[in-house]
Amino acid sequence: MRELLTGLLAGLALLGAAAPAKAQVEIDITRGRTDPLPVAVPDYLAGSAEVSEVAGQITEVIEADLERSGLFAPIDERAFIQQLDSINVKPRFADWRAINARVLVAGEVEPLADGRVQVNTRLWDVTGNQQLGSIAFKTPRENWRRAAHKVADFVYSQLTGEEGYFDTRVVFVAETGPKEDRTKRLMIMDQDGANPQALTDGLNYDVLTPRFSPAGQQITYLALFENRPAQVYLFNIETGEQEALGTYRGMTFAPRFSPDGESVLFAVEQNGNSDVAVMDLRTRRLRTLTDNPAIDTSPSMSPDGGQITFASDRGGSQQIYVMDADGTNQRRITFGDGTYGTPVWSPRGDLIAFTRQYKSRFYIGVVRPDGTGERLLTESYLDEGPTWSPNGRVLMFHREERPGGPVSLYSIDLTGQNLRPVETPTEASDPAWSPPLK
Repeated sequence: MRELLTGLLAGLALLGAAAPAKAQVEIDITRGRTDPLPVAVPDYLAGSAEVSEVAGQITEVIEADLERSGLFAPIDERAFIQQLDSINVKPRFADWRAINARVLVAGEVEPLADGRVQVNTRLWDVTGNQQLGSIAFKTPRENWRRAAHKVADFVYSQLTGEEGYFDTRVVFVAETGPKEDRTKRLMIMDQDGANPQALTDGLNYDVLTPRFSPAGQQITYLALFENRPAQVYLFNIETGEQEALGTYRGMTFAPRFSPDGESVLFAVEQNGNSDVAVMDLRTRRLRTLTDNPAIDTSPSMSPDGGQITFASDRGGSQQIYVMDADGTNQRRITFGDGTYGTPVWSPRGDLIAFTRQYKSRFYIGVVRPDGTGERLLTESYLDEGPTWSPNGRVLMFHREERPGGPVSLYSIDLTGQNLRPVETPTEASDPAWSPPLK
């Protein structure tokens, strides 16, 4: 397993980033609708023939990342007037304005004596006739895809003021076989669907609700066995080692790490009803946080560790609740028709995502922790399992568009725009987005 994932985990050495100039081109990503910004991404220059293929691949991934965000519209290279010969010379800005480019991403790939490559990028504000910033990486040649994601993150952050989310991974449940007899394995891939790798074989148990640790090195998930109780597992991505966290009869919904990675939250059945509990991973001490005859499930902790959101039917129908991290001050925050479930706190702390079911339709929505500002972002026959990008601006979830149809992953931005399918090698459910890779 270590060998399979070495390429995914290899680091990139950041040589430096110039302080950006004040951008005349900026994107407000909080508006309900944003027209994509025209951006020119010429083919990265190759320092030698041996890296020409890598240079072309990096260009393609940068363009794809920016386009998929919905905030940028890469311009067809056939429209380019100037053909860049060097990234160290100011471009002819008039030539780029003539094709309506607002931003120019100019880069090159240089081979190094030790077999690695150096990826250099300059970001130009075409409107303001100025450089916005530059960035450079040394990386093993086989890690060209991560270098491209890093560049796309750089462009995104310079123009939006937000951290990018392209250099990340997604863990999910890969589903194969007939609907009545599914095999459900744990898989991991880049956020754009590249480099899928199976983490479990699906032979001894099925998996549900995988979740990343805050450091991104561990995954917790629920293993379902045919003839014995379900177990919560910890999976070390670096080593491939698995460890059973515990066996609890009737456990429901997802185990989930606390923001500091030192505890795992989950719902456990005790004396016939389900309550929210937390386990200290160092001592393995289990502490129950709710004690209610209703079903309390699906806990998620706020980024500051001070509060927990969960779903409960104590009010008659299942709704979203929030409580302090010690279990006190429990209060209901949703009051809409239908049922609410799978609440997930945003990494920014400002919103809670949820699944809502009403009149045989499913929705993914968001609400503020005080219960105000509820908005529904998606609707279909079955939308479930929201997970946040690490910058809190995009949600991924799984969808079944018709009864018995295929289950697929989708993403949508926080404005409710830019709904996109996410490519996976099999049918897929229960996505979980990683923190930014290190």
